[in-house]
Amino acid sequence: MTASITPVALVLALAVGILASIAGGAIGGMIVGGKILGNELAAMLGGFYGPLAGVAGIVVGLLAFALIG
Repeated sequence: MTASITPVALVLALAVGILASIAGGAIGGMIVGGKILGNELAAMLGGFYGPLAGVAGIVVGLLAFALIG
């Protein structure tokens, strides 16, 4: 049994992953720097810098799945 990824599923997974990394970055920013910077600024910075690593991980994971599956 083989699993293959369609282009629509690839784009959908990338979009969901990007949104999740933005949300995770914002929450992480509020937890880490909310008291010092203020929650709004910390969330904005976390939402901006969160996808830097998140998108790279998502792309590598989707490429690995496309090659293996």
